[in-house]
Amino acid sequence: MQFEEDKSLEKIGQKVGFVFSYFLFTAILFGIFTLLNKLNGMTYFHAMGATLLITIIGIIIKRLLQ
Repeated sequence: MQFEEDKSLEKIGQKVGFVFSYFLFTAILFGIFTLLNKLNGMTYFHAMGATLLITIIGIIIKRLLQ
């Protein structure tokens, strides 16, 4: 007897992984800016916005190339 894989669990895992990696990248980016003293009044939320902008641009480029 063959059983089909649970695709919904896989999609949830991908989304959780994306959110985790987003916050990890943002924290690393903010840490690098802090160590280099390049913040110029920037907060963690500004770094989140910059990371979100990079992510959206990447998604748009991916969809345009398909």
